[in-house]
Amino acid sequence: MSSLFKSRNLLFLLVLMGSMFYNACIAAGQETGRDAHSDGRVLFISSYSYAWDTVQFQIEGIKKGIAPGVTIDYEFMDTKRFSSNNDIEQFYKGFKYRMSKLEPYDVVILGDDVALNFAIKYQKELFDKIPLVYEGVNDAELAEKAAKDPYITGVLEKLSVKENIDFACKLLPSTKNIILVSDNSVTGEAVRKSFYKYKDQYPGLDFSDINTSEFSSLELKNEFASVKENEILIFVVMTEDASGRKYKNTEAIKFICSNTKAPVFKMVEGGLGDGIIGGNVVSMEMSGEIAAQIAMKIINGTPPETFNTVIESPNIFCIDENIMRDAGLDLSLIPDNAKVINHKKTFWEEYQKVLKPGIIVMSVFILFSLLALWNGRKYKRLAGELAAAKDRLENAYYHDILTGINNRTGFKRDIAVLEKSKIPFALMMIDIDNFKYINDTYGHSAGDEALRQIATRLSEVSDVNFTPYRFAGDEFIVIARGTESSLYKEEAERCISIFREDFDLSGIKHTIHGSIGIAIYPQDTEDFNSLVVYADCAMYEVKNNSKNSYKFYKDTCNAKAGSA
Repeated sequence: MSSLFKSRNLLFLLVLMGSMFYNACIAAGQETGRDAHSDGRVLFISSYSYAWDTVQFQIEGIKKGIAPGVTIDYEFMDTKRFSSNNDIEQFYKGFKYRMSKLEPYDVVILGDDVALNFAIKYQKELFDKIPLVYEGVNDAELAEKAAKDPYITGVLEKLSVKENIDFACKLLPSTKNIILVSDNSVTGEAVRKSFYKYKDQYPGLDFSDINTSEFSSLELKNEFASVKENEILIFVVMTEDASGRKYKNTEAIKFICSNTKAPVFKMVEGGLGDGIIGGNVVSMEMSGEIAAQIAMKIINGTPPETFNTVIESPNIFCIDENIMRDAGLDLSLIPDNAKVINHKKTFWEEYQKVLKPGIIVMSVFILFSLLALWNGRKYKRLAGELAAAKDRLENAYYHDILTGINNRTGFKRDIAVLEKSKIPFALMMIDIDNFKYINDTYGHSAGDEALRQIATRLSEVSDVNFTPYRFAGDEFIVIARGTESSLYKEEAERCISIFREDFDLSGIKHTIHGSIGIAIYPQDTEDFNSLVVYADCAMYEVKNNSKNSYKFYKDTCNAKAGSA
């Protein structure tokens, strides 16, 4: 027995040391994967604002490509809201003043067409002999002309019209209609023109478009509602409608998806998780990273004229597997190299990275089990340990790693039970108000602590009829079982009560509130997928109005739909 025990400890130690060495090698390889530099100054000028989701992707890519120690500053022209010549002139004056107070930058990265035009116009005055690297530029003629300057190079943004038509038709081979969604913006008009050029290549399809600039909000609802399930919508851009309402990308996608049953495809990165299938998209993150890598090479001594060319648009497939699954589409048609979200992972896929050391230990356990079986002495004890380990892993599968409460997988499991039993219940969607402010101001560690405390408070007020879950990001869901409307109001008050006391984040008191939307089964709907959508709709009604409160779907979204 003593000899077997010593052998087991030695083997375990060797495996552990090997695993640590492997992880160290991987980490070292990742660190040396980009140019190292201890100084340097880079400026990123965006045509838009940080609120625009593509800009956020661009910045994430730039951060990936810039080495530690290099300073990155940011300027936002915000031309989605302020686009007149006077607006550009005001930005120029402020920017010129700021540049006069700062040390010159080594490289300037330009995001999208407006920023490139601005830099070309004021190149001699503001950017003399400073390398300019653009990304996300739609105008190919502008990009080619700019690249003739030895100090200018960059990455083109070319939307994959044909690739998305082919992919959509592959998923829905019986479709007869392809409908483009765009507006009167420069991008919208350019893509619409390109879209109709492909009409002759698809004689079996009818090509049409919905120009959102020509319809009011109500008319757009009717337009999207009239699109049939076997028709295809390809979303390009929707910044406004004829009512004067402005839309961010995420707002436009949610508006379209909430008013149509047709599958929606997209050609620019972003919006996955909001109801679209996805498609062959321009990766704004990869564009930013490529631009940053060029900037690093210039900082490290490569002459800028070396990159005197236009780099092709980095396009990839991005797919939301949940939406494809809900639409009954063939998941095997997802391209092998696609970036997939909401993938329904196998148990191994779910935990292979997080629990890799556990898998090693499990392998050791299996080896010891074979040894114990061979000598007939340790089998029962090791079998018990394996069973306990399996139980622990299965428990982790249904619980959120950060907060410890039930996760989205646990929610789906419990919803499946309720669907079979037909027990009445209320679904309460909780979204933390201004949560992004906490992350941006105090850091993600403070945001994580806030989520943990919210989960703890929900657990403290839970009981057999009140079950909380962390649904995604800063969203929580509560299942409240019961049959009385008054009981659901009590449960909603129970949710609101957790925000009444301040939260202690690293010794600092913070007031945090939540917006709650409630949908009731079976009163509101007997479709469980729609129930989540209804609760989410009611929650956004609260968030867009009073916040720190709750509303029932029947009193908000449902009533509006009826009046419309």
